[in-house]
Amino acid sequence: MPFHSIEHVDEPREEKSKTGQLKLLSTDDRGRQLKGWTNKLIWGDNKLALSSLINGPLREEIEREGGLKLIYIDSPFAVGADFSFQIRLNGDEVTKKPSIIEEIAYRDTWGKGISSYLSMMYERLKLMHALLAEDGSIYVHCDRRVDAYLRLILDDVFEKDNFKNEVIWCYKERERVLNTYNPKHDMLLFYSKSNSIDRPFNWQEATEEYSEVTKKKFKYKDDKGWYQIRGKNTMGSPIQAADGLTPEDEQNYPGLTYRDYIENRAGVAPRDWWNIDIINKAADERTAYITQKPEALLERIVKVSSNDGDLVADFFCGSGTTPAVAEKLGRKWIACDLGRFAIHTTRKRLIQVQRELKRDDKPYRAFEVLNLGKYERKYFMGINLDLTEDEQRRQLELKHEAYINLILEGYKAKRVEGLRTLCGVKAQRFVHVGPLDFPITRKTVEEIYDECREKVITQVDVLGFEFEMGLLPRIEDEMKDKGINLKLKYIPREVFDKRAVKKGQVKFYDGAYLEVKPEVKGKKVKVRLKDFTT
Repeated sequence: MPFHSIEHVDEPREEKSKTGQLKLLSTDDRGRQLKGWTNKLIWGDNKLALSSLINGPLREEIEREGGLKLIYIDSPFAVGADFSFQIRLNGDEVTKKPSIIEEIAYRDTWGKGISSYLSMMYERLKLMHALLAEDGSIYVHCDRRVDAYLRLILDDVFEKDNFKNEVIWCYKERERVLNTYNPKHDMLLFYSKSNSIDRPFNWQEATEEYSEVTKKKFKYKDDKGWYQIRGKNTMGSPIQAADGLTPEDEQNYPGLTYRDYIENRAGVAPRDWWNIDIINKAADERTAYITQKPEALLERIVKVSSNDGDLVADFFCGSGTTPAVAEKLGRKWIACDLGRFAIHTTRKRLIQVQRELKRDDKPYRAFEVLNLGKYERKYFMGINLDLTEDEQRRQLELKHEAYINLILEGYKAKRVEGLRTLCGVKAQRFVHVGPLDFPITRKTVEEIYDECREKVITQVDVLGFEFEMGLLPRIEDEMKDKGINLKLKYIPREVFDKRAVKKGQVKFYDGAYLEVKPEVKGKKVKVRLKDFTT
């Protein structure tokens, strides 16, 4: 399934760059990126997205970039969570409820308890394994509730021999219970794709500062810096201690001692438990996501298990911490999430990252927002996407009646026969259902108008997945002038879930538009928002 590009986002660079950005990325005279890898923010089911990345045209592009070297995922392991969270709107704090599609995904994940969650994870981890480069690594974030189960699945998918660590992330938080020990850690299950010696593991990036007790051992100083005197452990040496020696020992045994300088040490070697603070409520990086992880945690993972310019991915990206960190560290990235709000939050965050990097005169890449568009809808309708376009079209024709009935049921409209362009009625308003794989055009609306005039119909709802550019709001105003109350409404993706349809949870929204007015002053243009509907 090829991806459909919704938006290309690139903060303009200066025409000339002090840091030589233009040598790294091919840009036009405005500083817009023209060539090279464009980062990917994918809105949709990560199972379909992964399948498309593996089998679609993007796979070749990924391989040209050296392959996918690192995956981090923070899957929804919080059993019983409802995925609501607080956001600020016009200065007020309100609760953002999950969308219907997110609720459906949650039911699919936890509807049958841990078994449905593990089934969901197994399918996706198999796909991630197929996409990951041979010298790649994966970190799966979880807690005590699913740790043991995921370990078994990962042993099966990535093989036991490729298990590297169970990293314990320790953090401080207010103690909330008094009848058990308060849990103050999560786990990171770290696996490699293979035993490749080329797998990035930059251990220096995970070292920690020495404790004050250790630092005090380096109590002598010369022109090279602070040092301690150590014994060489030479066979038969009269020096019994390896460290803690004095200048007198050095003077008495010049060939059996050496100066150990603290500047030559990288720090405490990497350990499998990390003390990293959770996000402070006042932190600049904080978003509305209750499951948001600190950038410091992702910085350590990305720095250790990838190199500059490598491609990293997060297929449950949530608030966008992984792509934000990857961008700041000079990595290429792919991020995916099912939720519309997650995509909006990540998009906004990454635009801010671009602006910060531009301000600091550092390089950054453009990113594009993708979805599977009509291909995802075809998949939901049971169309075989391995067939040619003509064969798919014939399948669609065979399923046309089922498709119309599905949309009308979701819209709570009754089927009507004998009309050319109209197929349903709801509350005295006739209904037109647009095609599964094409946008509704002006020509289609004009054909609807012709039939309405013939049949003396004055109220119509036009349902579509996509609408021709510029159709809104002009066409509604034109039809109103001709005596037809016509409304364009978007068909939501949720219509393909029978459970949501049965429970009446599918909502069709009016077509959105905005009206702007450009104001030109010299070489600057200000775009003023005049009107909009959402």
